[in-house]
Amino acid sequence: MLIDAHTHLDLYKDEDLANALKEISEFQIFTLSNSIGPSSYYRNLEISQQCDLVLPSFGVHPWWAAEHVAQLEEFTPLIEQSPMIGEIGLDYHWGEGKATYPAQHQVFEFFLAAARNQNKIVSLHTKGAEVEVLKLLDQYHIQRAIVHWYSGPLDILDELVDREFYFTIGVEVTRSEHIQDITRKIPLRQLLTETDNPDGFEWLTGALGMPRHLKDVINKVAQLKHIETEELVRTVQENLIHLAQDDPWLEAKVGLLQQASNSS
Repeated sequence: MLIDAHTHLDLYKDEDLANALKEISEFQIFTLSNSIGPSSYYRNLEISQQCDLVLPSFGVHPWWAAEHVAQLEEFTPLIEQSPMIGEIGLDYHWGEGKATYPAQHQVFEFFLAAARNQNKIVSLHTKGAEVEVLKLLDQYHIQRAIVHWYSGPLDILDELVDREFYFTIGVEVTRSEHIQDITRKIPLRQLLTETDNPDGFEWLTGALGMPRHLKDVINKVAQLKHIETEELVRTVQENLIHLAQDDPWLEAKVGLLQQASNSS
């Protein structure tokens, strides 16, 4: 089974979503669909009812932190029901600038505290704020994290690797030497694949991102790691199983992965 460890399926238009779910089923892509806020999460929940291969998670993206910072206590029931937490984090590169940093921090720390208390995996946005994100992960004793589309300094990458976090490599790996260098440095045992659909591929090429583009990521990562694509697919699948192992929130979904692993 293929692994797309970071998407936003709720952002597809209805007609494009139907095609995306068809590809997910056709290519057997286990898909983690992150949310950017509460309405996004409700939509991802609906989508997950249409396809067993979709796992929704609740989070507030840093770009929307200022919009939701006054609602945090209202989010507790959503966090409690969500099997994972994401997308959360900080962004000092894109977005609306320094005026949003206090809200970003308040929202991020609220979710980190919940993740610590509920022992849940977090999916992280770190763009331009890698040092601060690392500091807060240590402060809140976060032990299980997926670092999404890391593109920051290599020394901070080494620190994150040392903490045994996992990293998604996505569509930019086919074009960016820096992302290729990052891919080479991440140990195979901590590597996951992603598309960031539907916007990741579109940001790079102008064309709508679809689940099938995951295959280009897999082929390039396998080339950079000097292994066969089949070995990479198997390794990434095993990595996600290991990350989610013994997690009561993910037991049913991990069962699907384990069945696929046993039959491969």
